[in-house]
Amino acid sequence: MYEVAEHGVYAAVQWLRLGLETTGAAVVAIGAARGLAGLVRCLAGAGERAFGGVRVTLARYLSLALEFQLAADILSTSIAPSWDQIGKLAAIAVIRTALNYFLAREMAGEAAAEAAP
Repeated sequence: MYEVAEHGVYAAVQWLRLGLETTGAAVVAIGAARGLAGLVRCLAGAGERAFGGVRVTLARYLSLALEFQLAADILSTSIAPSWDQIGKLAAIAVIRTALNYFLAREMAGEAAAEAAP
């Protein structure tokens, strides 16, 4: 009975992980499409100043996607992790957190530049 329940929990966690990874990939795709559309609008006549808005939009999507991917990685190591998996998760978490931090700084800088007269 215990093994059946354990297998059920493991399968549910794996499906949830797959869903989170798929969601993260979809967020990147949506962000890339919106960024490309914004780039086309800028090139069509909105001017170079509008590039900052495109960068901020794309950065927001990438930041959200990183959060989904990190959640998926946490789930993948939540069921009986090995030390190797824990080490990989720690490295991935540090890299993704650093990326998210710099994306947030970039977004704040772009927002401040757009707000300036």
